[in-house]
Amino acid sequence: MTEDEVHAAACALVRAEAAAEQIGLLSLAHPGMTMEDAYAVQAAYVTAKLAAGRRQVGWKIGLTSRAMQDALGIDTPDSGVLLDDMVFETGGVVPKGRFIQPRVEAEIAFVMKGPLEGAVTREEVVAATDHVCASLEILDTRILRKDPATGTARNVCDTIADNAANAGIVLGTRHMNPRLVDLRWVGAIVARDGEVEETGLGAGVLNDPVMGIVWLVERLAGNGQKIEAGQVVLSGSFIRPVECPAGSMIEADFGDFGSVAIAFE
Repeated sequence: MTEDEVHAAACALVRAEAAAEQIGLLSLAHPGMTMEDAYAVQAAYVTAKLAAGRRQVGWKIGLTSRAMQDALGIDTPDSGVLLDDMVFETGGVVPKGRFIQPRVEAEIAFVMKGPLEGAVTREEVVAATDHVCASLEILDTRILRKDPATGTARNVCDTIADNAANAGIVLGTRHMNPRLVDLRWVGAIVARDGEVEETGLGAGVLNDPVMGIVWLVERLAGNGQKIEAGQVVLSGSFIRPVECPAGSMIEADFGDFGSVAIAFE
């Protein structure tokens, strides 16, 4: 994609979010679109949001499960940027019309006390982590899931360009020391309106959620970026996304990690 095409795509995503209306598949409009193009669109989208007064608070990692990677024909996760207006308090309410087609995933969030950059080890990630906590990620998409004319589904380039489908985060209030718990065995029971929809374990994230952070740091290094102290990193979902139509109440029980909840007006 040319610089002008990248800019136009990012502007279209910003307008789509503001209007709560989805745009067509970027991968169809730009048949030769690569993952590098997609990350360029994402970066331009984030730049526009920062210019409008938003502040970056962290990062998200997506597509960490084998099932999701196989569905998209890829063998790598993706990542996006967390902004300050995406943060919701647990037990809070998402206003009606805030999102287009919201879905929720359960994840372990890392809150960093030190920066991470370049090639890092699992031990270095743990040492740089202040605490981990239960979290929900609210997904939304500013791009159609499927082209109505051709039936073509959006691909990983569409998802990456769309800030990895990130729209909101909800953090639990119980802080846990990652040095004292095996995150592979941390799980969640996720219910919508009182009925269990999904369950899962942290091992579903690259066999160890910490390794998601290792992957992210190395990916960011390729663009001269890093994780900063104080930032939040969503390590990746270990459940399938749960649809959240208007009126939904989502509750996630993380056992010893506590619970997280969010309602949709």
